[in-house]
Amino acid sequence: MDGIAALSAFVGRWFALIVVAAGGIALATPDTFAGGSALVPYFLMVIMLGMGMTLRGSDFAVVARRPWALLLGVAAQYAVMPGVAWLLTQALDLPAAVAAGVVLVGAAPGGTASNVMVYLAKGDTALSVAMTSVSTLLAPVFTPLLVLWLAGEYLPVDAGGLFTSIVQIVLVPVVLGLVLRLVVPRLVERLLPALPLVSVVGITVVVAIVVAGSADTITSVGLVVVLAVVLHNGLGLALGYGIARVCGMDVSARRAISIEVGMQNSGLAAGLATVHFSPAAALPAAVFSVWHNVSGSLLASWWARRDPAGRPGRDEAVLQGR
Repeated sequence: MDGIAALSAFVGRWFALIVVAAGGIALATPDTFAGGSALVPYFLMVIMLGMGMTLRGSDFAVVARRPWALLLGVAAQYAVMPGVAWLLTQALDLPAAVAAGVVLVGAAPGGTASNVMVYLAKGDTALSVAMTSVSTLLAPVFTPLLVLWLAGEYLPVDAGGLFTSIVQIVLVPVVLGLVLRLVVPRLVERLLPALPLVSVVGITVVVAIVVAGSADTITSVGLVVVLAVVLHNGLGLALGYGIARVCGMDVSARRAISIEVGMQNSGLAAGLATVHFSPAAALPAAVFSVWHNVSGSLLASWWARRDPAGRPGRDEAVLQGR
């Protein structure tokens, strides 16, 4: 497994570039990925199964130790990103399908890559893992309701269908992964080094399928979608940090909440948009999948050079443009 672990580390390090390359290929040769939409949910189920296998009971201990921090983080996750998404759709006057896609990204749970970013940023990793896990488990309820509320004006929203899809794509695989970790821990431990590779391959294929299916939309509104995604992600990072600071969280917790709020499970959003809306609605998620890994890596790198217990005010500088 050493070779697999090394390959996983390599693709993890160059994830954003790999996804960009796959998107470029899909845009240049969309017929290559024609008919792939039906496979998207299955790729996501494999990714979520892998996420479930990485979890342990101790990951949820923060719920008992620091319920306030977790509650604040999850509340910010499901309030800030959907709200910012809706405001951006209004401000940028996005086409209906694209606007629904932006809202769907905002209503998605936290992204799985956020835990790594928080670790690299010297943030509260335990809080980050708990936030990702809890927001993911809550997604079958919160995501459909938020999309129905905020995107119903753009496209017909089948909240019941979204609920069913999220249960099938997210909840069942994650719980199955948790069960496997308990029942066959030795087998799961042997598989863990390969899981990052599986995730990168899965997300890359999903992005390629989405880009190929929305190639015509990209040529007409591509720049506006990129602007919406960059603003969405940036405001999520900034507001997440600001809320945590106002509520008295320590610096490591602020970093965790900032990254957790700003980084979404864009793969899930892309899959749901493809199944329930259209390839154009999945485009914001595909762009977000690339950008939030770039911005998250840059922010984590900046914070990693600054001790959370160091001089006050240094962390705020990056989010205030100083």
